[in-house]
Amino acid sequence: MTMKKTILATTALTVSAGLAFAEAHGNMADSMTLVSWGGAYQASQQKAYVEPYLAANEGVSATWDESSNEAVAKLRAMNEAGNVTWDLVDVVASDAIRLCDEGLAMEYDPDELLADAPDGTKASDDFGDLIVSDCFIPQIVYSTTFGYRTDMVGDTPPTDVCAVFDTEAYPGKRSLEKRPINNMEWALICDGVAKEDVYDVLETEEGQDRAFAKLDTIKDDVIWWSAGADTPQLLADGEVVMGSTYNGRLFSVIEEQDQPVAMLWDAQVFDLDGWIIPAGLPEDRLARVKDFVKFATDTQRLADQAKYISYGPARQSSAPLVGQHAELGIDMGPHMPTDPANATNTFLYNYEWWADYRDDLDAKFQAWLAQ
Repeated sequence: MTMKKTILATTALTVSAGLAFAEAHGNMADSMTLVSWGGAYQASQQKAYVEPYLAANEGVSATWDESSNEAVAKLRAMNEAGNVTWDLVDVVASDAIRLCDEGLAMEYDPDELLADAPDGTKASDDFGDLIVSDCFIPQIVYSTTFGYRTDMVGDTPPTDVCAVFDTEAYPGKRSLEKRPINNMEWALICDGVAKEDVYDVLETEEGQDRAFAKLDTIKDDVIWWSAGADTPQLLADGEVVMGSTYNGRLFSVIEEQDQPVAMLWDAQVFDLDGWIIPAGLPEDRLARVKDFVKFATDTQRLADQAKYISYGPARQSSAPLVGQHAELGIDMGPHMPTDPANATNTFLYNYEWWADYRDDLDAKFQAWLAQ
């Protein structure tokens, strides 16, 4: 069977499965509130699977809420108030683990909720170890890394992440995310801690103090960001010499906007992003969300997302279908964080560790910022 016929067959099976689901579950809600991160990533979701789903389901609408960075706090508040207004929420893996542990996200059976691969491989095998929680529905593999202005670093562009802490060689403002995750790890690495020992050190009061002390050395030179689009804009405007953000956002500013920005892949932090379904949704809303999730996470849809942003699809069966950018016509493979040329010195993010320590370190980090 040709790839084109395989894709058509996959689409037909997905639509058929969706119709069967609707018949089995009666009425489905005619609207959804989807929660994501805004910017280039949300746009890739809209193009790859929201628009095709709505086109195939006349009369259904979808509304975006760009609050994923506040998902845990907001879902806690909604649950306490007894009024969960979100239907499907895009979160990082560590937040999914927290929400699942607190009973705020629905547990699911991958082989019941998610579509098989085109060759019949069950979803649980196709997603494999990326299903890091009983509530987490993986979408992408991405990384948080640094971009820098090529016209602001002189004749010796940075080659390792510790350039962020070298204000003498690279004067100017930096941008870092306004949370402890990644910043604490990079600080310890650049203070001499071996990558494999970072979380053991960070688990101690002394280790946390050591990370904050390293961050103190550049605190006055940092612009703190909350939205993934912030660093690309700061780089495009020349307000920072370098800054951290998600690799797909940097791809956008470099390749789509043609700005004088380059990637610093060193010590990029691999992470996972995916959906959680809030616990306790009314039956009609839950039926609609399940129908959408089966469609949006099938093999072709996740491969299609890579046409718009340089994040690796979470399904193994999607990888061979990743091709060129939908508009630029460039091969997307070399722009993925998992490409061998980009993955020579990665840092493996510990989802479980941050699920356990996030609330405590969030409080300490905000107190440190306020000093």
